[in-house]
Order: sequence, then C-alpha cells, then structure tokens
Amino acid sequence: MRPLGIEGAWALEPKVFPDDRGSFHEWYRGQEFREATGYDLSLAQANCSVSRRGVLRGVHFSDVPPGQAKYVTCLRGAILDVVVDLRTGSPTFARWEALHLDDDSHHALFLAEGLGHAFLALTDHATVTYLCSTPYAPQREHGVHPLDPDLAITWPEHITPVLSPKDAQAPSLAEAERAGLLPSYQTCTAHYDQSRNGHV
Repeated sequence: MRPLGIEGAWALEPKVFPDDRGSFHEWYRGQEFREATGYDLSLAQANCSVSRRGVLRGVHFSDVPPGQAKYVTCLRGAILDVVVDLRTGSPTFARWEALHLDDDSHHALFLAEGLGHAFLALTDHATVTYLCSTPYAPQREHGVHPLDPDLAITWPEHITPVLSPKDAQAPSLAEAERAGLLPSYQTCTAHYDQSRNGHV
C-alpha cells in the first residue's frame, strides 16, 4: 500500500495475474493493511453502487467518533475517486487527491475516518464496492458540495456531472466549517491512535 499526500489515505496497487481465463488479484491483505496503517480494518458494512457515466457522488463524510473509514475499488468500468481532507486543523486541510480506479488496474483506495470521499463515474455501469468500518447512520452523515470553487477539485471537463438532490444542496466547505460540521484533526488523530492500540 502506498501512502498518499494526505495523512490517513493509502492507495493499493496490486499485481494482477492475467491469463487466457481472465485475471486474478488480491485487493485486500490484512497483514499488508496493518503494516501500512498500524491497525486492522474493522468491517461493519459492505456497499456496492452502480452509476452511469457522469454521476458524481460526494463529497461525503461522517462524524468522528466513530467516523467511517472506507476501502474502495471499482469492479466494472472506471471512476475518478477523490479523497478530501476535511479535518479542521490538519496541515493538509482542504487538500484533495484523485485516483483513477478501474476494472483493468484494480487499484483501491483506503481513507481513514474524517476524510471526505467522492467519485465521478467515467463510464456507464461503473460499479464501485467499498468496505466500511461502521454501519450507515444518517444522523451522523454529512456532505460538502463537490463543485465548491474553494475546494477546486479538477473534475474532467468533458463530462457533465450529475448530482443527487442531496449532494446538489450540500454546503460549501466554508459553510460546513462555520456550522461546526467538519471533524477536527486532533479528534481524528486521537481516534486513529485508539484504533492502533486496539481500543476502538
């Protein structure tokens, strides 16, 4: 696993073994995950979404604690997957990083609690699965508008984004910060330390 420029985010770039039958790869290995992050992935829920080209989901995040860590891969088609540092006080606050996930390279992304997540479907039938550390809890879920000019995420210009009504009405980063919705870097790092010590 390769650490990204945002603390708490890693990319998995597995070796794919193709042959005349298809291909095989390992998209999660517990020991490798622990060596990279310092703790085990706690699996509470597994999600699968299918999106047509242009669908933009996110930027989503949840309250910390407990937060919701995600381990994401694209099983069919291709997406532009984006992690955003929404932790106030973080040295990389408001920074984002994008990864191309598809059914050829089979790369995956892990993002720890407190980080925002969004993706844009680059193909029809883009099928994304993500393992989640906590179950969905609507009262703890929040969003930041993915087209917020202050975030300035570079989405592909040739694709018109399609947002859900909820995501289209999400606050800007500044509005979410003023409303006290964003997690703090201090709270998140304390939560990570508890996870590494086995107390979560």
